[in-house]
Parts: sequence; C-alpha cells; structure tokens
Amino acid sequence: MKFENTGLENLRIDFDRLNYICRSHKLVLAGQWDYERVTFDRRFDLKEGTYYLRVFGYAVEGDVGSSDATIQLMTPVLGKYYYPHGVEYGEDENFPASLVETCEKILSDLKNEVEQFTF
Repeated sequence: MKFENTGLENLRIDFDRLNYICRSHKLVLAGQWDYERVTFDRRFDLKEGTYYLRVFGYAVEGDVGSSDATIQLMTPVLGKYYYPHGVEYGEDENFPASLVETCEKILSDLKNEVEQFTF
C-alpha cells in the first residue's frame, strides 16, 4: 500500500538529521542502505501478522556510507511480511484500518519534523 500525497515525497534533508528524526519515530535504518539509497522501517506485530512501514530515500548529493549525503524522500509504503518470501505491498493485501491510521499519523508527524530542516 502506497501512502500517496503525504508531503514527504520530494523533500530533501541531510542524512544524519533524517536518521535522527526517523529513530525518534521508531523507524530504523538497520542494514537497509547502500551508498545511494536508504530505507527506514518500522515493524508492527499484530494478531493479523507482521507489517512494515517503509520510508524510502536516495542520495542526490554525497554518500550515505560517509554520513555526508542529502537524501530525497520518496513515497512511503506499508507491506505485510510473509515467511519465507518477504514483504508484499500489493493492492490485494488487506491492512487493518487501525494500522493504516497509525501509519498515517507517524508519516504526518515525520513530515512536520523533516520540513523544518529541508533544503
């Protein structure tokens, strides 16, 4: 499920500041990065299954590995985890309404913080 028109799309922010803000919303970077791309995840374990809210970005300047990058944010998604295949984001997935509302709130709060530091 894509969260269109969150206001996060196309915002640019310093990687270190973005990482700090995301951690404050329990969105972790873990190993989901390379020198050009980043993915911040928040895991939700519900009785219906395991879900991931993902916020994607890519470096428009600099290098993520050296923590010297400007990150352009992209459209966030919500996916359901299936063992052993991974996370599915398809339109056929059913997401609990309360989870969708929680994710929308997190993304709104994230946007409000990130906007203060965008270029």
